[in-house]
Amino acid sequence: MAMADDIALDQYPRQRQNFSQKQSYDHSQGNDQTQENHGNSTDTIAQWSGGPVPVRPHAPETELRRSLKERHINMIGFSMVLGVGLFLSSGKVVSIAGPGGAILAYLVMGTLMWSTMASLGEMTALFPVKGPTFEFSRRFIDESVGYASAWLLWFSYCIVSASEILAITEIFRFKFEPEYLEQAGYPNGTTIEWASTLNVNPAVWVVIFLIVIGLFNLLPVLWYGRIEYIFGCIKISFIVALIMINTVLNARQRFHSDRFWAYQDPYGFSNSNFTVKTTNPDSGDGIVYTGDLGRFTAFWTAMVTSFFSLMGWDSILLTAPENRDLEHEETIKISSRKIALRVIILYTLAVLTVGLNVGYTDPNLGHLTINGITGGQNSIYVLAAVHEHVPFLPHFLNGFFVFSACTTSINCLYSASRILHAIATLRDAWPRWGWTESIRSRLEQTRLGVPMTAVFASWLLVFLAFLSTRSNSSDDTTKSEASEVLGRMTMVASTSTLIVYATNCLTFLLFFRETRMVAAGEKDEALNITPEIRCQYDRNYQQQYPYRSHLQWLRAGYALVFCILMILFQGWRTFVPPFSSADFVASYISIVIFFTLSAAYFLRTRGFNPRNWHRLAQKLHGLDAIGPIVAVDPQPCQFCGQRHRRGRLSFPDGDGNHKQKAKAVLEWIWVWLK
Repeated sequence: MAMADDIALDQYPRQRQNFSQKQSYDHSQGNDQTQENHGNSTDTIAQWSGGPVPVRPHAPETELRRSLKERHINMIGFSMVLGVGLFLSSGKVVSIAGPGGAILAYLVMGTLMWSTMASLGEMTALFPVKGPTFEFSRRFIDESVGYASAWLLWFSYCIVSASEILAITEIFRFKFEPEYLEQAGYPNGTTIEWASTLNVNPAVWVVIFLIVIGLFNLLPVLWYGRIEYIFGCIKISFIVALIMINTVLNARQRFHSDRFWAYQDPYGFSNSNFTVKTTNPDSGDGIVYTGDLGRFTAFWTAMVTSFFSLMGWDSILLTAPENRDLEHEETIKISSRKIALRVIILYTLAVLTVGLNVGYTDPNLGHLTINGITGGQNSIYVLAAVHEHVPFLPHFLNGFFVFSACTTSINCLYSASRILHAIATLRDAWPRWGWTESIRSRLEQTRLGVPMTAVFASWLLVFLAFLSTRSNSSDDTTKSEASEVLGRMTMVASTSTLIVYATNCLTFLLFFRETRMVAAGEKDEALNITPEIRCQYDRNYQQQYPYRSHLQWLRAGYALVFCILMILFQGWRTFVPPFSSADFVASYISIVIFFTLSAAYFLRTRGFNPRNWHRLAQKLHGLDAIGPIVAVDPQPCQFCGQRHRRGRLSFPDGDGNHKQKAKAVLEWIWVWLK
């Protein structure tokens, strides 16, 4: 590898002996290629948990610091996911598919995210590279695919960060129409609105929150992790409280005699009358699919809509170069599984409980534009509080939505900056011009372990949030336009993320085949691997293999097919007349960008002569200084007295040791809760 060997071994002390056995092998291709790609040498200054290790006094600092603990990473991932997607979009999902269909949509999309995350998690746990979401694609599919995925994912995170700020400007336009409140049973003259913020120019909020997210991302990563841990705890507590509040509101049966009234006539479990498009916005007339076709198209559209609220799980993997507990705490494995359990369970319960209190035909839920996200007055959680006549709760919920969107925007900027920093270490990802090399070298530099130039460059792209400031917020037409701009931005980000997920699922299948060949001894000569090192690639060697899921190859294949179908058909409504060019572009522009970038990189390295077209994939070559990571042999557990991996429940021997068994259960619960 291009990294200094002694630096890499300091970061992974268990690899020192293994690496010395592999040192004699001349990685002529692997080292040369990686040296060119990563742009690092023995002149860099590495950062690890013990502080800076200067190798040359005047060399710029280019490495991230390993400062984040497991609890920080857990909450960074959860705080990233829980933005405005759940709070503002779940009502739209319920409106499209009905309360039961919405629950199924979140569950099915949860399996897609779970399968993709497990594929990425296993590769990253074994080789914690920078930018794992594109580095493995670069190595196992083709360099052109990896570079295109890198830029697409960076652009996606910047768009999501901007869309969260744009959503904040919508949330501040909090106002219920008097007619709606009268229909909900409120006395005449009652208002629910934020009068002081209704007429504030959205540019004010954009500037304020751009400054906030920029300053947070300039903090040293340890302090950033501590703050995100607090934010994540607040968000988890809030969503648990929200589930409990909706359960209590439904249980008291103040306005409805049956607790499951929203699942009964005239509503129902699912929506069989799906309005695909409105042809006359004033009258509400439109193209409606009924029967089984209506149920299927509504369910598919609900899955597409719910995907945006589930994006961001891969932020856990982007923290790998700043993770100090990779071996001892098995952070990647535990964190990947934690976020899957937390998000799927909490999201499903949140949609289930709130769906008991609001009918899916509620007029404030029915936002029938293809791409559109509106403010707090259209949130199903706020509507539940309004329908149950709970004072002050709508205002509190709307205020929390601002906090949630801001913290998610902070996290998106963090992920975007780490992706851009990882791209900067790959020289082949940049045009070979003098000024681009100057930009690349600056983006690669860090200060106090923070890639500040990469943060600043990503922050500049977040200025897309100013798309919400074209005119005054009091105009209804402008409100609709701003919400559609927000919806189209989220669609571009969703499609870009689906493309990256699809490439990573394909990458895992290639990775799975390659590691099996290594474990079988078929790559010993090519990689100069000894039998002692070979067993570290063996997935069946459970005591040391860092992350293994059963039938993961099958889950990767399932996620690959699912992602491809989502990419191709997520914009199907744009083809229903009247044709909307803006919605079509938002739905499919990411595909064009991906293939254009891939083709450009492919032709740059292999030219226009088809005879020179071949696959460039390093695979496992050059990764010997990074991994494979071996899970530390577990010490006897202080609770059960047995050796077992973290997160596994094991009881002490003997029937009478009830106190130690209780402690073992508590320890197991704590591992999965913290």
